[in-house]
Amino acid sequence: MRITGVDAARGLALLGMAAAHLHATTGPDGRATVVGDLVAGRASALFAVLAGVGIALGSRRGEGAGAALVVRALLVGALGLGLETVLDAPPAVILAQYALLFLVAVPLLRVPAPALFAAAAVWCVASPVLSHVLRAGMPDGPGPQPSFTMPPGELLVTLGLTGYYPVLTWTTYLLVGLGVGRLDLASARTARRLVGTGAALAVLALGSSALLGGGPSGEQRAGITPSDDWAWLLTAARHSGTPFDLAHTTGTALLVLGLCLLAPRVVGAVLAGPGAIPLTLYTAHVVVGGLLGPFGTAVWVLQAVVALVVGGLFRRAGRRGPLEAVVAAASGAVRRRVPA
Repeated sequence: MRITGVDAARGLALLGMAAAHLHATTGPDGRATVVGDLVAGRASALFAVLAGVGIALGSRRGEGAGAALVVRALLVGALGLGLETVLDAPPAVILAQYALLFLVAVPLLRVPAPALFAAAAVWCVASPVLSHVLRAGMPDGPGPQPSFTMPPGELLVTLGLTGYYPVLTWTTYLLVGLGVGRLDLASARTARRLVGTGAALAVLALGSSALLGGGPSGEQRAGITPSDDWAWLLTAARHSGTPFDLAHTTGTALLVLGLCLLAPRVVGAVLAGPGAIPLTLYTAHVVVGGLLGPFGTAVWVLQAVVALVVGGLFRRAGRRGPLEAVVAAASGAVRRRVPA
């Protein structure tokens, strides 16, 4: 089920993540650019929330959704690990973590929206605390990127706990997305509620963190905070994985999605194309970035233009991207074999 506003928000997230990967987020003086300040931590969070939305929309078709999602997870995970194995270079590929999130979503496909939102609120607070406890005594992350060369135990710890996109805390985004996907996304009232709720949550999270002191002033790594001081959980720094970071970036994700749903014709004309073939375009972006390295704003602009043009052409032709077609064929074949 394709919704133009959802595709547009996904296209925006895709371009934002590419900007971060290609170092288009810092200027010559090392300070964050306007683009950098907007996308840092927020673009990937939006992408994760939309993954939950997409799963919820896809599961509306009834029986076999869980089996199809498992197949999708295996293929996307293999692609992510393969990219890191072959390229062994930046950017930090998020696909393996997404695959694990897909598996987490399988038992949640029939859970109603209110329960999902309640679980997300609890997990937003509890999972960073749990992460802090589990990482006690471990070296600061994020460490090596997950790949096929990692031992299974280390791979699971990296994906779930210590990497750039730890699934333990990022399940918060999944739960929110699954809940949003249960709503009537064709309703302007729903879109307005997403905008209002998202804006309030984003501001409240930043304000609360500031009132509580904002945590230590030292450096923290992407994905997680150091486990040597509980005060780190008070920071709202993007990619820190604290309750305040999760709440703020969830809020901005809901805000962006709501705005895209309110103006689908405006944003859809430009952004819905790349948002409809994100796996193909994201993989192409990772390959280019991994082989050639980060080149800054100019290369990001070039990649963005290519993504917009290619995505628009596929959308106009009514066709899936090549990788989307492979995943859809494999998961669809499994789904058809599941008894009704």
